[in-house]
Amino acid sequence: MSAPRIGIWIIGARGGVAVTTLVGLAALRDGTTDEIGLVSALPDFAHLPLAKWDQFVVGGHEIRATTLTAEAERLHRESRVIPAATLAASRDFLARCEANIRPGVLWNVGPTIENLADAAIPREKSPREAVERIQADLQDFQNREQLARVVVVNLASTEPPLDADLWPQTAEALAELLAAPDCPLPASTLYAVAALELGLPYINFTPSLGATPTGVDELSRRHNTCHAGRDAKTGETLLKSVLAPLFAARHLEVMSWVGHNIFGNLDGHVLNDPANKASKVKSKDHLLEEILGYPPQTLVSIEHVASLGDWKTAWDHVHFRGFLSTPMTLQFTWQGCDSLLAAPLVLDLVRFVLVARERGQTGALGFLGSFFKSPLGTPSHAFADQMNDLHAWARESV
Repeated sequence: MSAPRIGIWIIGARGGVAVTTLVGLAALRDGTTDEIGLVSALPDFAHLPLAKWDQFVVGGHEIRATTLTAEAERLHRESRVIPAATLAASRDFLARCEANIRPGVLWNVGPTIENLADAAIPREKSPREAVERIQADLQDFQNREQLARVVVVNLASTEPPLDADLWPQTAEALAELLAAPDCPLPASTLYAVAALELGLPYINFTPSLGATPTGVDELSRRHNTCHAGRDAKTGETLLKSVLAPLFAARHLEVMSWVGHNIFGNLDGHVLNDPANKASKVKSKDHLLEEILGYPPQTLVSIEHVASLGDWKTAWDHVHFRGFLSTPMTLQFTWQGCDSLLAAPLVLDLVRFVLVARERGQTGALGFLGSFFKSPLGTPSHAFADQMNDLHAWARESV
């Protein structure tokens, strides 16, 4: 019997992270790359019923007028991310994925993202209308491709933050907002609602609101499905979650922690807008107080430098106090390719979420906290503790 076909529906399907994920998936399917960077490929998870690479079928939503192949070629040409042979071998797979891409939703995404959109993108008159269009696309994808499961993954650009006072606290409050023409919820939350109402898992890889409100979490439980997020942890914040527990464990007082980030991709362009940047900065900054138990002076800067393409650099300066109140310093530099750091995590999350869904887990999947800067469903921010949670969940799956 052939293995069931599984859908990955990507929001922001033609972005850098999405396209790198698809090129990587094509190489994994063909056996032309190894599984370096994939947590799910570690021996500790070999006993899990993880989906195989050739089971996946990909579609998605996109607001920009480009193609998967054009974006892959740009990543190869400008950012030197994808080798020429890997790009050539992925073209047929990208073409098949391209046929499954549909126009995205622009509800409350902010003017910077609006300005990226193709003029032909529909503008709904109500949030419920947008949700219904998303659901129609998801159901068509599942039926047409004969898919046993579909996982929805948000890889779209970061939306401006929404005041927490406006977040729906119950499923009933959520329903009322979705019926209002002036609903303040952003597109990322409408995508979450659309997926969860259909019983499909939702992964929020971005700092956008998504399924964060408790009303959306309640909705997921009512529909016996699950979600994970928020804001994938790939670079500087990953190191913060590893290093900050060291200071706490050795009783060294962190007086200040300053980080400067520069990168040049589309995400960097969107984060040039102060409103969009506010979502990202908050996500990157808050975990230090959670881990240390007190708030050191912090500064996080994010700057767009177009010439860097998909490469990013973070410089961090940690000023801490040791024995006899002596001030000391730790400095580090993190340089990496944004999309290559993120892409394997997308595939990991899809595989793990599918296992959780098959096990009947509902609501926020806290055991996936190690993947996120602002993890839902867990109070833990220290990386080692989060990895312990993931391993404990895997052992329960035996």
